[in-house]
Amino acid sequence: MNRILYIIFSAVLGLGMLSCSPDDNDAYISQVTGSDEDEGTEESGEMSLVFQSGFEGNTRIIQYGESTNDNIIGFDPDLEKSNWNDLNTNEIKTMYINYAGGDKNIRGAEIVQDPTNPDNKVLRYWANNYWSTTDGEEKTRVQLELYDIKDGYKEFAQSVRVYIPEDFRSALKGYSKSITWFTISEFWNNASWAEDYGFRVSLGIGRDAAPSEDYYFTLGAEDDGFKNVWTATDKKVKIPFGKWFTMYYLFKEGNKETGRFYMTIKPDGEQEQVVFDVHDFTHCTTDPSPDGLNAYNPMKMYTSKELMQYVNLRGKTLEIFWDDFKLWKKN
Repeated sequence: MNRILYIIFSAVLGLGMLSCSPDDNDAYISQVTGSDEDEGTEESGEMSLVFQSGFEGNTRIIQYGESTNDNIIGFDPDLEKSNWNDLNTNEIKTMYINYAGGDKNIRGAEIVQDPTNPDNKVLRYWANNYWSTTDGEEKTRVQLELYDIKDGYKEFAQSVRVYIPEDFRSALKGYSKSITWFTISEFWNNASWAEDYGFRVSLGIGRDAAPSEDYYFTLGAEDDGFKNVWTATDKKVKIPFGKWFTMYYLFKEGNKETGRFYMTIKPDGEQEQVVFDVHDFTHCTTDPSPDGLNAYNPMKMYTSKELMQYVNLRGKTLEIFWDDFKLWKKN
């Protein structure tokens, strides 16, 4: 796992300047956006590193109180701002890994060896069935919750490395229906269960009906009550299986003219690809005074009973591995 070094965003793209220290894993962002390291920061503003984790050191998963959920604690001694306990204390009031039910035989989150490098530790999400959830539905949920964010985020960025095994695709090869619900990250502005003017942006994995085997990213935004605001699914960029890729997001709160959701992926050894660059609402369309994103799931695996029934009947398990999670916010 490599340390963050230097990332700069182009003022031309309106992203502002993001700075840390230079290394090969992060340099692609500034290269593709066309930023210039000599540009000043007065007009573009700056972002600061909030947190990062490579799931090394004594980072570990523990039971979350008396619940059936888990939490993540510990830190990586080789990385600054990597202490999950500090993140929970200083930045995020509510943080845990939420399953909303189920048990350790059918789902989980754990820190394991990298499937491609035994010397590296990563976070693994897995599930082999659905369950009755605490909200009275039957589905599958494994997600890190960063809720009750202090001083809601008006603009922030995240990167995370992702590995989806080839077996994920093969497990669903005979599933004849299209896949329209498999969420891997979700952004709440506001959290509809806690505030008025609920709104969410959902990022997921999609696939057309069989015999298609091409998977792509799905993206959409909804006001509270599942009222569609915009959809930006683009099937041109395919999801790489059996290979690590870095997924980068930028979220900027705003209306149809000023809001933005930007996302790229960079498979190892390949060029970065822009997946989404949406300029539209990133808060509820009727909110008279948006005050920043206050809840999100940076790493998530959330899908339907029907899909997981099919997986279970085939004796399969769906897995997603995560590494090098980094979070910045605009000052």
